[in-house]
Amino acid sequence: MTTGSNDLLLTRIDPACNMARFYYLSVEPSLFGGCSLVRSWGRIGTRGRIRVELYQRLAEAKHRFGELAAAKRRRGYC
Repeated sequence: MTTGSNDLLLTRIDPACNMARFYYLSVEPSLFGGCSLVRSWGRIGTRGRIRVELYQRLAEAKHRFGELAAAKRRRGYC
């Protein structure tokens, strides 16, 4: 499910395995002139974990955004 042009929320739910996970990606401007790729993941209903990666150019961040989204979709997230 897409929440915006620079945001993506993916979920993976499998009741048979007691699995309910989320993976959220967002490209945001950084305070130092570049941009950042914010990743958040965990079990649905929890805060989960957050990782921020800094990039000098928007194109680099969007490229990594696409790589991560594709990898998660291959693992069953939709």
